[in-house]
Amino acid sequence: MLPFTHQQFLAVFSDYNESIWPSQVLAYLFGSFAALLLFRQTERSDRVITAVLSAMWIWTVVAYHGIWFSAINKAAYVFAALFIVEGCCLFYAGVYGNQLRFGLRQDPATWVGGVFVGYSAILYPLIGKLNGHHYPAVPIFGVTPCPVAIFTFGMLLLTTGPVPRWLLVIPVIWSLIGGSAAILLHVPQDWLLLLSGLTAVPLIVVRDNRYPKPGVRTA
Repeated sequence: MLPFTHQQFLAVFSDYNESIWPSQVLAYLFGSFAALLLFRQTERSDRVITAVLSAMWIWTVVAYHGIWFSAINKAAYVFAALFIVEGCCLFYAGVYGNQLRFGLRQDPATWVGGVFVGYSAILYPLIGKLNGHHYPAVPIFGVTPCPVAIFTFGMLLLTTGPVPRWLLVIPVIWSLIGGSAAILLHVPQDWLLLLSGLTAVPLIVVRDNRYPKPGVRTA
């Protein structure tokens, strides 16, 4: 039994989206830039992509979980702790440690990753609209937890080097929490989240075991 109603849940999104405007536009711009860097590799593109992912997780901690969602669900503080840890881990591994290598391959992981990225940014809001969820009472790409998690799984599938396994733990936990809640709250665009972790992790593990580890690249 959830400690809030469906109406309260949607009201949080409505208040949140109206209060943070135009941050949603910036999230789409940064997310699009990160995706474009997959096709235009530069010396710092891997770090920039990871910085975008890290910023999305940390923003969600401060703005969504910490302020708005906590007003109707005190478990939001636990979720906030998970999200801040994941944001910091992404920053440490990909920005500070330069351990993530993004790019495109002709393999199942790349195709699924592309689907996840496109779904989180394009299909996600369309499915919501078709099911009667209209702005501002909707979760938005880049600034709310479930689209951020789906986008992250997509981008981690679009890597050409090994992904540290510990980066996958919290996204998987959230995929189970957020995905199951989405069913209870009748948010059909989040149903993919429930399967995203169970799909992404095996693909990443199989892919990383198949390809040799690249040499360490200097900054």
